[in-house]
Amino acid sequence: MNRNLTLRYLFLILCSIVMIYPVFWLVGNALKSNEEIPKSNLIPTTLHWENFANGWTAIPGFTFAHFFYNSFFIVVLSVFGTLISSAFVAFGFARLNFPLKKMWFAIMMVTLMLPTQVTLVPQYILFTYFDWVGTTLPLIVPHFLAVSPFFVFLMVQFIRGIPKDLDESAKIDGCSTLGIAFKIVLPLCTPAFITTAIFSFIWTWDDFLGQMIYLTDTAKYTVPLALRLFLDNTSAVTWGPMYAMSLLSVIPCFIIFIVAQKYFVEGISTTGIKG
Repeated sequence: MNRNLTLRYLFLILCSIVMIYPVFWLVGNALKSNEEIPKSNLIPTTLHWENFANGWTAIPGFTFAHFFYNSFFIVVLSVFGTLISSAFVAFGFARLNFPLKKMWFAIMMVTLMLPTQVTLVPQYILFTYFDWVGTTLPLIVPHFLAVSPFFVFLMVQFIRGIPKDLDESAKIDGCSTLGIAFKIVLPLCTPAFITTAIFSFIWTWDDFLGQMIYLTDTAKYTVPLALRLFLDNTSAVTWGPMYAMSLLSVIPCFIIFIVAQKYFVEGISTTGIKG
């Protein structure tokens, strides 16, 4: 093994340790007592498995199963809406010709660069006008309107890689534009669909700001908002149960990434997006 290869492996090992350290830190704290958590040791001296049971029922009147259900309800509908709306908009940009197509695409790309915080106030005013504040509608309905330009751009790039000869052959056989979309193009977009679903799932699952703004009733709280309830200024914080529930909250993201990793890599590589 030459020197450059050895250095490369050492660099990758160091990067892996840095990346995986927060996970070990979270697992260690989830199994520590409240008194041991402030200490710097990574491995707990005694394993406190009861943190999981205590954390599961720590919120009066609810268990964490209720908050997981709320999170999954919002995430599943959001991912479904994102896939449907992004696919239709992307097919239009990639395959159809309409007036000012390049200008609309450029405007969409500009919105990709806008920070989320810029649109928070007008969105809040709009949803207040609709009387949606306090419900889950502001967190679900916009996803059915292709509000994420990143996913539209990702799918446009993928569809552009599909030969247009397939469209021409389908037209000769009498296929309509919708038929080309549903029977020819979209069925070939599975890697892009899965990549979009993974990103959408993780971003919606981890969204704290939007859920904190629009959800005001504890019964509608999701997992991120339920974790915030542990930080009560009027009483002592139970750190062990809070870290235990934090550990459980990241498991769905790990599972969906591991299960769909093959398609995720394929989707990223075929769209030309590197990251």
